[in-house]
Amino acid sequence: QVHLVESGGGSVQAGGSLRLSCTVSGYTRYVVGWFRQVPGKDREEVASINTPGRQVYAESVRGRFTISQEVSKKTVYLQMNSLKPEDTAMYYCAAGRIFRSGAVLADDFAYWGQGTQVTVSS
Repeated sequence: QVHLVESGGGSVQAGGSLRLSCTVSGYTRYVVGWFRQVPGKDREEVASINTPGRQVYAESVRGRFTISQEVSKKTVYLQMNSLKPEDTAMYYCAAGRIFRSGAVLADDFAYWGQGTQVTVSS
């Protein structure tokens, strides 16, 4: 059974940093993506990484967020720097088999975590 657990969310002031973690169990050779959603709005892609370590970022976070992984720990991280109030959202990690070099598509991910809240105050 595939299981994803996110952690690391919290509240921070604008300009601050947070690091989210996503631990995957019951799955191998996967792609992990991070998404975020604000109530009443569409889910937004953030970043993804495949097992060899290739990364893709949404334009809104490129240069501020970094996705990385520790394969031995089956954990993927999302380092978020220079946070802005508009980054406030519930952040979800997801796992799948498809890696796209130019996009992060929610439909490519079959398994999802429960989410972790990130709140950035101005």
